[in-house]
Amino acid sequence: MKRSLIAVGASLFISSAFASEKSLQLEDVFDVEYANQIEFSHDAELVYFVRNRMDIKTDKKVSNIWSVNVKSKQMLPVTSGVHIDYAPELSPQGDRLAFISTRDGSSQIYVKWLTSGAVAKISNLTQSPRALHWAPDGKSIVFSQFVPEPAKTPVSLKGKPKGANWAKPPIFIDDVFYRADGAGYNKPGFTHLFKIDADGGNAQQLTSGQFNHGGNVSFSPDGETIYFSANRHREHELKITNSEVYALDIKSLEIKAVTDRTGPDSSPAVSPNGRLLAYLGYDDKRTNYENTNIYVLDLDKGESRVLSEKLDRNIESIQWDSKSRGLFYSYDSQGQTVVAHQPLKGKSKVITEKVGSVSFGRPYSGGDFDVSVKGDIAFTMADTQRPADVALVKRGKTQRLTHLNEDALGNKALGKVEELWVKSKYDQLDIQGWVVYPPNFDSTKKYPLVLEIHGGPVANYGPHFSAEAQLFAAKGNVVLYMNPRGSDSYGKAFAQTIHHNYPSNDFDDLMTGVDALIEKGFIDEERLFVTGGSGGGVLTAWTVGHTDRFAAAVVAKPVINWFSFVLTADFYPYFADYWFPGKPWEHTEHYMKRSPISYVGNVKTPTMLLTGDADYRTPISETEQYYQALKLQGVETAMVRIPDASHGITARPSNLMNKVAYIQWWFDKHSK
Repeated sequence: MKRSLIAVGASLFISSAFASEKSLQLEDVFDVEYANQIEFSHDAELVYFVRNRMDIKTDKKVSNIWSVNVKSKQMLPVTSGVHIDYAPELSPQGDRLAFISTRDGSSQIYVKWLTSGAVAKISNLTQSPRALHWAPDGKSIVFSQFVPEPAKTPVSLKGKPKGANWAKPPIFIDDVFYRADGAGYNKPGFTHLFKIDADGGNAQQLTSGQFNHGGNVSFSPDGETIYFSANRHREHELKITNSEVYALDIKSLEIKAVTDRTGPDSSPAVSPNGRLLAYLGYDDKRTNYENTNIYVLDLDKGESRVLSEKLDRNIESIQWDSKSRGLFYSYDSQGQTVVAHQPLKGKSKVITEKVGSVSFGRPYSGGDFDVSVKGDIAFTMADTQRPADVALVKRGKTQRLTHLNEDALGNKALGKVEELWVKSKYDQLDIQGWVVYPPNFDSTKKYPLVLEIHGGPVANYGPHFSAEAQLFAAKGNVVLYMNPRGSDSYGKAFAQTIHHNYPSNDFDDLMTGVDALIEKGFIDEERLFVTGGSGGGVLTAWTVGHTDRFAAAVVAKPVINWFSFVLTADFYPYFADYWFPGKPWEHTEHYMKRSPISYVGNVKTPTMLLTGDADYRTPISETEQYYQALKLQGVETAMVRIPDASHGITARPSNLMNKVAYIQWWFDKHSK
């Protein structure tokens, strides 16, 4: 396919290093695809999945639903068109596939009859539906939807003459949460559960009240009860993690709490025999991290027990096996996502450690899986050279069912990725990382090093495809990314080392990795560069405030001042309660000790900042503070503002291109 030149980002990046036709180019991000949202057919012969690609004309992600035959590996389109089709849910009878689509300009619920191929829109909603779930009889679908409420206007001016052109009225806000990253300023209202006839019609609202209801729901086998998770406590706005599992009677709409403890309970799943209810949760101790465990409740006895207490990892998702004897579940371990099976009695068994991330910008872990009635596992498989495909585990053997990126990446010279373990120079703690080598790497030569730091800070990188890391490597850089202390997937103690202590010795972990690569002899110490986004932006700013060994730095979407961050970020009650010992004015010294702004007087490194204008998670004001402080300090600096971009920045492919291009340009500018 011929492409027009992407002028803004590509022109900054294309140079002699990209002369080879086999080098990865910035605009190649428009050719990359990935699979997610896995769904097995009832006979286990087909796997439905969402096929995602980037549209170069609209500069947006588009997606359709496809199927792949597990025997022949033949792929067939289930939906088509330049729009977004997602959230496929197979009916209990296996004859229809419900999904959400934007094909008419707004998100609506559609159903495809798999025998005839007919497709019908069954909803005419004013708000976007989420989380589709079929009733056991296949006659209706339950989903969640935002319900607007009238705007609060305590003042209404009088005396406006007919035809007068007055200013727009003020916007009155008195909610705890009044804006959210990626969504902007909140409209008044709450999310509720609805039910709609599977043949179409008007949706019936099932929940009410000034609480949000949504997420995964689970039906009792007779279809008379829906289990869901919500925070319906009086102080739900300030105690945002204190959710419970509730039971909703479909006929009476009566709601009863099933769990009752301080902490989040979520993801309810009724066993096929209807006797047990599994859910995820943990006891809230107001730490920066706790492992989420699997709980199983006997619905007759009302007794609950922990099923995964021996696993020092965070459970992400659960699914019952067909005989109600145990649960399949996923978790991250050492940067890799794992699917395992935990019987109700006995030891757990790992099914696969090859679940691949559905993120292709940076190498975060994660992925999707589904279990057939036969016990086969379909999952997203990715590695350092390819984004997520669909794969299958059958009788212990793993096979890749799709090869979505052979046309886009098969002829590209990608960087080899190698695992690295070091012992932190601070306390000898084992730290894992990965090195991305430039194509045609020669260990006898000297290369610039880019240290790329993940966000979170409680998150993890792993051996996954990363368009950003590969683009840096294609430019001739060695790229190092690591999981310093505070990262998850290494156990609770490892993650909690930064509780009320971030940033701190995670900096030492990162510098240990840099030193380890320098000792190998192929790194040019005059061309050391550092960058990172969000939590990685925090650590990048912290790094240049504590060392001048780097030739240049790019601080992306950072927190610079924890005091101002807690009072401007979208989820401020959570940050104040869990990341710090108390409110900013009660612990000013603690807040400022951990703030990169406190060390700006030490900075000598040329430092560029890059943040989205519409970022409400780490607001642009944080970037502006550091930019102006660096200017006052006389440090060479620049500020790159991404118009209309929220915290993720790369939701639009050209933003990913611009991000990489500007970072590389800054590093090139300061290469000696």
